[in-house]
Amino acid sequence: MTYVLQQLLNALQVGSIYALIALGYTMVYGILTMINFAHGDLFMVGAFLCFVAAVSLHLPFVPVLIFSMIGVAFLGVVIERFAYKPLRQAPRVSAIITALGVGLFLENFTLALNPYPKQIPQLLENTTWTFFGLSVSSLQVFVIILSLVLMWILDVIVRRTMVGMAMRAISWDKTVAPLLGVPVNMIISVTFAIGTSLGGAAGVMYALAYPVIDPYMGIMVGWKAFIAAVVGGIGNIRGAMIGGYILGAVEIMVVAFLPSTYRDFIAFVLLLVLLIFKPYGILGKPHPQKV
Repeated sequence: MTYVLQQLLNALQVGSIYALIALGYTMVYGILTMINFAHGDLFMVGAFLCFVAAVSLHLPFVPVLIFSMIGVAFLGVVIERFAYKPLRQAPRVSAIITALGVGLFLENFTLALNPYPKQIPQLLENTTWTFFGLSVSSLQVFVIILSLVLMWILDVIVRRTMVGMAMRAISWDKTVAPLLGVPVNMIISVTFAIGTSLGGAAGVMYALAYPVIDPYMGIMVGWKAFIAAVVGGIGNIRGAMIGGYILGAVEIMVVAFLPSTYRDFIAFVLLLVLLIFKPYGILGKPHPQKV
């Protein structure tokens, strides 16, 4: 029983990181109906900004987190403005190819600047407590709590603020929203800024939990976060959170009870099975097309 609880705690940590990244996918899809396949690489940039802030600027944790979130948010807005905005009326495949190209650019640009894996210094004191055989580290607790706080703040913004109302209006009907006075371009930029800043925060937490980072770390993590968004119902904020924790639990339990080589296989099979029985995900709903 203790072993299972230990693995559930590990699943909460991994799932928190997946959920934060998945929120970026689901926010962009909800407002533009496009998949930002560069989002996983923005998560990677967040981890490298954490390294720069900690090693080169010698900043403590809180400024490191703020620096990484703002830096990734700014990069996300620039990418949206210059790479995605000109393609809003283009076929969707054009936006997908552009997103993949942006991701490749970020990977190779980071590789050119940092050709070797980097190790993040310890920014937070990590204490381990033991309760009846269950080991709980302060870093695990911190990652889980900080992720939940950030997700709660996002949920409040989307559901209870004017900006969130504008986001939901554009998501529902981006043709009528401008007629009601919604500044579409500004709201889309804000959406990218918020979604990518959460990816940057996930990059910082991932770097703290798994302190060796490299330019290709965002590829598989990004794909898994995309799976989490689809499992929860892409376009649904709370669905992305649920999907992240489900995927984290599946991965950890597979590693705990089966050979670790099955982890990615089962994660992708989960997506295929779910799409067969629930094509819109757990909380996703079909969006009616008005003609």
